[in-house]
Amino acid sequence: MTDTVDDVDMPYDDEASRQEKIDSLQERLEVLESQNEEMRDKLLDANAENNKYQQKLERLTHENKKLKQSPLFVATVQELTDEGVIIKQHGNNQEALTEVTEEMRKSLEPDSRVAVNNSLSIVKALDDETDVRARVMQVDRSPEVTYQDIGGIDEQIDEVRETVEMPLRNPGMFAEVGIEPPAGVLLHGPPGTGKTMLAKAVANQTDATFIKMAGSELVHKFIGEGAKLVRDLFELARQNEPAVIFIDEIDAIAAKRTDSKTSGDAEVQRTMMQLLAEMDGFEERGEIRIIAATNRFDMLDRAILRPGRFDRLIEVPEPNEEGRREIFQIHTRNMNIADDVDFDTLARQATMASGADIKAICTEAGMFAIRDDRTEVTMEDFENAYEKIEKEDEDEQVSLTFA
Repeated sequence: MTDTVDDVDMPYDDEASRQEKIDSLQERLEVLESQNEEMRDKLLDANAENNKYQQKLERLTHENKKLKQSPLFVATVQELTDEGVIIKQHGNNQEALTEVTEEMRKSLEPDSRVAVNNSLSIVKALDDETDVRARVMQVDRSPEVTYQDIGGIDEQIDEVRETVEMPLRNPGMFAEVGIEPPAGVLLHGPPGTGKTMLAKAVANQTDATFIKMAGSELVHKFIGEGAKLVRDLFELARQNEPAVIFIDEIDAIAAKRTDSKTSGDAEVQRTMMQLLAEMDGFEERGEIRIIAATNRFDMLDRAILRPGRFDRLIEVPEPNEEGRREIFQIHTRNMNIADDVDFDTLARQATMASGADIKAICTEAGMFAIRDDRTEVTMEDFENAYEKIEKEDEDEQVSLTFA
């Protein structure tokens, strides 16, 4: 509590004392002004804090209100009639006839996606859907793999470039010759021979939109889901022409059709038939090239192998001795290797090694050097690595035999 003028008992007849009192009051006034400014700042801070909590309260109140509301369901417009709009609800395929306002009716057409409430009345129209699973398969950043990173399959690389790259880069050449460019290429061969790396190199070298997927990603539990995803993938490719679609492990959805009556097999076959129609059906495919890869060529349905769908069937075999030497050189070009490392000897020893096996041998050789606290990789490291990888492969074969 600050003093007031009455609290100061000083004689007014004394001019000096009066001045001291004025000075004292002046000091008290300055203190009060400072305290007042401080309290004003605290008040502003408190108001700001109050506003922040008020906004949080409004947000939580809004979220609480939304949580209490009944959810909306997604449906597709089947037909617009004079009596109203026929819709089919997703999930249970329930059809219903509902009325809409003239304004909303103008924004609807068959196959439009809409949101409906519990009474199946249309609440609002939704944007056209391209399945998010299809959009995430689009490669936004090109892989760093180039053709120089692939060894032992030079002939196969040339065939893929002729089939995929040339039609995209120089389509006029095919028009002048008077032929249609190859529609697609199927890469088949043992695991680890470079089929997927070849597709990555294509993605790196072309400016076309690259869409990658695994065949298993097209297999779904519910009827029509796999076929719908296939449609969306090709629609995404059409929207971004020119485009390249890469289907890895295509045998997951393109196996030979059987008389099996199970719902799972039937759904896989429906998905495959949709893929067949998209690859070479009634509608033009456009500037879309397809690359597929499989380890089980013998399992594929004949319909997907015919020309028009895959014009090139390219076998990617295990590398020969020259190819193995080239692959060893590729995977060791950034390694600190000793002078005694002989790639010719390594290529002769690794008779059954694929490209993936050779990469594993190089990595394991580096690990042997690290364990010995060395920065240089020797020939002995590579030999020990090969023995270890070979033993692991043998153990795996034994476990598969007794499984």
